[in-house]
Amino acid sequence: MDKHKTLERIKALTELHGAPGFEEDVRNYMKNEMSPYVDEFIVNRMGGFYGVKKSKKANAKKVMIAAHMDEIGFMITNITSNGMLQFTNLGGVANDIWQGQRLQVKNRKGDIIVGIVSNIPKHFRTGNEAVPEIKDLMLDIGASSDDEVRQMGIEIGDTIVPNTELTQLTEHRYSAKAWDNRYGCVIAIEILELLKNVDLDVDLYVGANVQEEVGLRGAKAAAELIQPDVALVVDCSPANDIKGANQLSGELGEGTLIRIKDGTMILQPEFRDYLLKLADDNNINYQYYISPGGTDGGEIHKANIGIPTAVIGVCARYIHSTNAVFDIRDYFSARQLLEQVILNLTEEQINKLQFQE
Repeated sequence: MDKHKTLERIKALTELHGAPGFEEDVRNYMKNEMSPYVDEFIVNRMGGFYGVKKSKKANAKKVMIAAHMDEIGFMITNITSNGMLQFTNLGGVANDIWQGQRLQVKNRKGDIIVGIVSNIPKHFRTGNEAVPEIKDLMLDIGASSDDEVRQMGIEIGDTIVPNTELTQLTEHRYSAKAWDNRYGCVIAIEILELLKNVDLDVDLYVGANVQEEVGLRGAKAAAELIQPDVALVVDCSPANDIKGANQLSGELGEGTLIRIKDGTMILQPEFRDYLLKLADDNNINYQYYISPGGTDGGEIHKANIGIPTAVIGVCARYIHSTNAVFDIRDYFSARQLLEQVILNLTEEQINKLQFQE
C-alpha cells in the first residue's frame, strides 16, 4: 500500500474537527473512504457506524474492529460582553498547557473560526499567579463584543479543538493533533483496503464509535448492535519515553502495543499468546504496554455474555494536547499485526478465545 496515500489520510483525518458528540465530519470522511470495500454500513443511535465485509461462508463468526472518532476538545459555555469565549473541557486534559495556544471553533454552519487562548504577558505578572482552571481560560477570536461573536455564527454549545496541521519532523516522526484516535480511523480504512480481494472466514465489521474521550460512551451501543464473537480495538495511547524506557509505558519506534493491562481491561492470556505468536512469526515489531487509562475495549469486553477483546494500538507523546508526536513505523507495525490477526481468525481459533475449546 502506498505510504503517500496513508499520509494523505493521516493529514485529512487529524486536521478534521471532531470533538466528542460532534464527530460528523470524521464519520463522513471515513464512510466515503470505506465505501468501495464494504457491502453495507450499519449505524447505532449514538452516531457510531460500521462497514460490513461479508464472508461467503454461511453463519460466519462476526469480528469487530473498533476505532473511535472523537478527540479531546472543549465546548463554549459563555460569550463575554467584550467578545471572549469561555469553555469547558470535553475529555481529559491538563490545565497548564492551553494558554497561548491556537484553537478553532466550529460553528453550527460548519465554519471554522480560529482563536488564541488568553495568557498574561510577563510584563503584567506578579509571580503569584496560579495555573488557571479550564473554566477560567478565554479564547480570543478577535471579536470586540458578544454581538460580533454571534454575527460570526458562534453560540454557546459550539465546540473547540486545537488548530494544528500535520507536520513532518524527521524521516519517520510526525506531529499532529488528534492522533488519539485518528490513528484508529486510518487503520480502519486501510485494513479494509488491504483485505479487499480476500475472502474471509468471518464477517468483518469495521468502524468507529463516538464519545470515547468522555467515558467510553459509544462502545456499548456498538457492541450490542453488532454482537461480535471477537473484538479488536484500535486506539492510541500515551508514550512516556522522553527520558528513555520507562516500565512498559510506550516508546516511539518500538512497534505496535501489546496492551496487557489497563484501567478498564486485562488481556486474556489466550488472546495475548495469539497476538504474540503472530507478531513473532511475521517479524512484526511490538512492545508490551500497561496503562492506567482505558479504551473502548473496557466496555466492549463486558458486553452481552462477554466478548474476547484485544487492543492493537500505537503510542504517541503528548496526546490530549495541541500536538502529539508519533512514529509512522509504529503505525505500519500495528497495521501488519491487525491484518495477520484477521487473516488467521478461523472458527477454531475464535472458539479458543471464547473458552469454548
